[in-house]
Amino acid sequence: MNNKILAIAATLMLAACGGSSSSSSSSHAQPPQEGPANDRATVQVLSNRPDLVSAGDVLIEVILKDAQSAEDLILRLNNVDVSSALQATPNNPLRLLGLVDGLSLGENTISSNIGNSITVINHPSGGPVFTGPHIQPWECQDGAADEDCNQQVEYLWLYKSSNPTLSGLQPYDPENPADDVATTTTDTGETLPFIVRQENGYQARDQYSIFTLHKTGEDWTPIQPQSQWNRRLLVTHGGNCRGDHDTSSPRTDDYAGTIPGNPLIEQSYITALSMGWSVLSTAQLNLGHNCNLSYQAESLMMAKEHFIEQYGELRYTVGTGCSGGAITQNMIANAYPGLYQGLLTTCTYPDVMSTATQFADYHMLLRYFGITADNPVAPTSRDGTVYAIPQQNEIYGHVNGIVNATVADTALFGEAVDPASACGGVSAEERFDQDTNPGGVRCDVISFMENMVGERERVPAADPLSDRWSQIEKDLGYGFAGFPLGNEGVQYGLIPLQEGTISPAQFLALNTNIGGLDPSLNVTAGRMKADYPALPNAYRTGILNTIVNMDTVPIINMTGPDPGAAHDAVHGYWVRWRLEREFGHRDNFVHWGGLTALVGDLNYMNQSLVAMASWLDAIEADTSVTPLAQKIITNKPADVQDQCSGVPGEMCPEELMTVFGTPRTQAGADKYGDQIQCQLKPFSRADNYGLGNTVWQEADWLLLEQTFTTGVCDWSKRPLEWQRTVTWLKYQDDKGDVITGGEQMTPADFPAGWASPAFSKTWEPGWQQP
Repeated sequence: MNNKILAIAATLMLAACGGSSSSSSSSHAQPPQEGPANDRATVQVLSNRPDLVSAGDVLIEVILKDAQSAEDLILRLNNVDVSSALQATPNNPLRLLGLVDGLSLGENTISSNIGNSITVINHPSGGPVFTGPHIQPWECQDGAADEDCNQQVEYLWLYKSSNPTLSGLQPYDPENPADDVATTTTDTGETLPFIVRQENGYQARDQYSIFTLHKTGEDWTPIQPQSQWNRRLLVTHGGNCRGDHDTSSPRTDDYAGTIPGNPLIEQSYITALSMGWSVLSTAQLNLGHNCNLSYQAESLMMAKEHFIEQYGELRYTVGTGCSGGAITQNMIANAYPGLYQGLLTTCTYPDVMSTATQFADYHMLLRYFGITADNPVAPTSRDGTVYAIPQQNEIYGHVNGIVNATVADTALFGEAVDPASACGGVSAEERFDQDTNPGGVRCDVISFMENMVGERERVPAADPLSDRWSQIEKDLGYGFAGFPLGNEGVQYGLIPLQEGTISPAQFLALNTNIGGLDPSLNVTAGRMKADYPALPNAYRTGILNTIVNMDTVPIINMTGPDPGAAHDAVHGYWVRWRLEREFGHRDNFVHWGGLTALVGDLNYMNQSLVAMASWLDAIEADTSVTPLAQKIITNKPADVQDQCSGVPGEMCPEELMTVFGTPRTQAGADKYGDQIQCQLKPFSRADNYGLGNTVWQEADWLLLEQTFTTGVCDWSKRPLEWQRTVTWLKYQDDKGDVITGGEQMTPADFPAGWASPAFSKTWEPGWQQP
């Protein structure tokens, strides 16, 4: 029997005898007793689901029945004794933890001679675990050890200076300590030098970083972490939406370049460190580098597993971020619940596809009106119809519609969705060009998430008379990644027509000539029909956030007036309104408004971290069997509530937050922002086309009927192919081949090390009720 288990057994036996005894050690020389072998030790994995483990190691828990069991225990990995990895936890000698390494790729058996055995499936450090085959090509960083971009972990030291003119964290040399190190007092009351250790490593073919308030020269193990750590984890993200094919660095700033930094306002990750939190980020959680929900969720899961294995069990995990950082949090919380226990969202969008729909409409409208970056004002459209600037803004649904649309198109939509745009890791020679390199790498984000949306069906069952492939696809012999969006039946400018803002002639010209988009982002004469299976898969996978799984996470959302820069205030309301639609309330969603554009107040991010901690602490203390969704509501502190510029009790009026619409709400759509393709109803002259103020000619009616041959949008119904997001999808089968659109994983218990027991929820295929 190994010395570590002997020491545990001796401690337990001494405690049972009430003191020390030299004679009690004589039994240690006896061979261990094998029986009964099924009830004296319980073995489980703490750091992840047993079937999703990666990188060759795993944190194991063994709960012993009594002191004798400690003496008899043998823990084996694939029949090899690994008992020496176990240590008793400081406050419970019958609870043993151990980091077991040396796992083989694939199935492994971890067994106890006096208890149960478990099967652990180990995946490569570079992945994939559940996302499907690696996207190719991929360019690793300089110094990578292999094609999975693995590299030796490095540790850097940083500190917070007591000099108020130095913001942020400064490099620190433990061998030559700085003399201006500030002190900090954690939320547990411990005061210590503000020194931080940063761990940089690679997983899932990309970089991660972990920051911990650290005492130099003192050990930190997952069984006994340093005392200043409060077992809370903050996860940071990044903005925009891109699909790079190379490694990058994580983002730690709250606003991800969306708004200029303010040196007077400490970044929340530094505030979190000062309070005793740890901070984690991965490059793939930066939406501006990796705009693929499944890759993001896998990256976060792998990073959390590694964190727990190296630093210890977590009480809870909170996300924070603006713009794309809000998108990532919202999508993961809905599609992979349990990875976060709380969300802090700012400059909010609910998901990728809601945003893409609005921006696709902008793209088509801009081209119809003839507006480009070089020609920002064009009163005459491409068909010669004249639209005054206020009329165009009414059609966009925004008081600064032309500016808002132009920013969205040039800074976001065009580069993200154009397959010929540049992306990291792909040279100009490798990249797609519809004329010179039609088989090249497509750098658009739709191609980047092909595992979720799938290849375009050439003849979809929903439209059996059409051939959907472009000539390029026919020549290549395969379809491109499907575009879930469609504008079939959308009557652009319907509300302005009904209100008399635009004329029937303008409405008619706009709708007969706006057209659609092809897979290469060229404007087409015909309307854009959503691709299959991409359209249903958008809802199924969660890249269009149905919100149906988000009642089990507290959210504090921060909103400011609409700046007219493609970050509409209404996007945060989409989350709020969808919660109200799906659950009849939004009691897990707290809305903070203020007068600072986008974010409400620059102090909110740090204040919300404190507020969220108080909320999660209260939930954590609730050990009842009450469902988690109800615990979140019941245990919300009285001072964590809606507020307007610091005044508690009510959210700022929508007029103050300048909540505007979109081209689809101006076409009569509902307010929820998830109509990426509407259901259709027959065109009817009896509908409201402003007949009280205008007279339509027969030729006009005939042209409208021809334009809307298949029908017009029926906004009273759910979007076409709407379905509930399915949680915890995997995109690969047992052979590693892709499962397009995903398949739900086998149900499993919430990993015990991810959060305190109060946050537990079993993932089951049917737990989300229709």
